[in-house]
Amino acid sequence: MSEKEIGVNTTTKAQLTDVLYEKLGGLSKKEAADIVDAALEIMKKTLENGEKVKLSGFGNFSVRFKNSRVGRNPATKKPMTITKRHVVTFKPSPRLKELVNEAVDQPDL
Repeated sequence: MSEKEIGVNTTTKAQLTDVLYEKLGGLSKKEAADIVDAALEIMKKTLENGEKVKLSGFGNFSVRFKNSRVGRNPATKKPMTITKRHVVTFKPSPRLKELVNEAVDQPDL
């Protein structure tokens, strides 16, 4: 799998594992999968604790609290209460925004 194939539709953990396996060469596929799983687990635990995850050159993940509010059921159009909750937000780095915009401007992608 080439790097260009990532992101064609949806990037999966399996694809991340394959790219890590190819890039680092000396790892087994199991070790590459363990590294991907460990990295994602660290990110999940950090967010569960209400802390930010900052990945230099990529972006920031954070947890934000949203109060309950009145919304509308799209099927019935009747008002309903949307419960309070925590949501994960992502803010891309300026470099990631730049790379995405450059890629979108290229017709071959």
